[in-house]
Amino acid sequence: MIKISKAESQAMRGIAILAIVLHNYCHWLGKMVQENEYQFSERNVRRLMVELAHPSWELIAHLISFFGHYGVPVFVFLSAYGLVMKYEKSPLAESNQDSALSFIWKHYKKLFLMMIVGYAAYVMVDYMTPAPRRYEFWNVVGQLGMFSNFYRDPDHDIWPGPYWYFGLMVQIYVMYRLVFYPRNLRTNKWLVGGLFAVTLLAQLLFLPEGLALQWYRYNIFGSLPVFIVGVLFARYNRFNELTRSTYASLAIASTALIFLFSLWFATWIIVPFLICIGTVAVVKLLPQFLMNILSWVGSISAAMFVCHPITRKVIIPISRHGDLFAGLLLYIVATIMLAMIFKKIMAQIK
Repeated sequence: MIKISKAESQAMRGIAILAIVLHNYCHWLGKMVQENEYQFSERNVRRLMVELAHPSWELIAHLISFFGHYGVPVFVFLSAYGLVMKYEKSPLAESNQDSALSFIWKHYKKLFLMMIVGYAAYVMVDYMTPAPRRYEFWNVVGQLGMFSNFYRDPDHDIWPGPYWYFGLMVQIYVMYRLVFYPRNLRTNKWLVGGLFAVTLLAQLLFLPEGLALQWYRYNIFGSLPVFIVGVLFARYNRFNELTRSTYASLAIASTALIFLFSLWFATWIIVPFLICIGTVAVVKLLPQFLMNILSWVGSISAAMFVCHPITRKVIIPISRHGDLFAGLLLYIVATIMLAMIFKKIMAQIK
């Protein structure tokens, strides 16, 4: 059986949060290649190919901008895996039988206490720095309630942008407890059927650059296939532990296919699965010193996610009007240091 140990899970979180944090900096630099996260734009793909054909040191930032958002499906996969291991496989699973309402409220409160610390701080920093955003009443209410994802145009209604993930996680916890919980689901065939149905739905019904696809991917429907894979992997993983050479082959093949499948809308929808496979393979290959570093980063990943919009707003002018990589370095250092403080604050208000 292929097991994801606690250290490996934390290392995967470390890789994912670094990808997300760096992506959310780079894609705000106007000259960077934009990502295909909520919609698929052939224009962005063509721009990436131009940068690859004429490489410079800025190519690193272009690649981060284009691919970094794929840290999100890694977190979704790990959330599914963690829920199954905690509520179905652990020795304490029998004692973790909360009612549906109690389960949802407990996780909602945990997400809210994480979100509110960063949101309150960000709003103050936003108005103390150039170009603050205009806040509208229902947008603020939607963010505080973590249901802005359901608004008609979440791309413009959620602020700070990365905080859409809190609404997604609320939906994931509700879906797991009401639908995927073992005593609610008579057969896991529904999971497999749902996986293919949801994947095909996005492919067949929506235009690549349509608002419907954007809304779909802001909500649980866009992440549900990866979540289902995480549930199935935790419940029915019967694979023997692979050799290092096999993991290396998986990592290389996944990387190649991630790049290749990102070029067309017909295959773009499969990329999140490959990201999760590749990330598992990579952490299985990490030398111990890198495992230790990334596991530590993973241990503060929640605080890094909460605070990185704040450090981005303050530091990004350095990259816009000066040295790109000096700004990036200062940004990641400041984000890690602020995350260490935020982690202590969030621990105090739980």
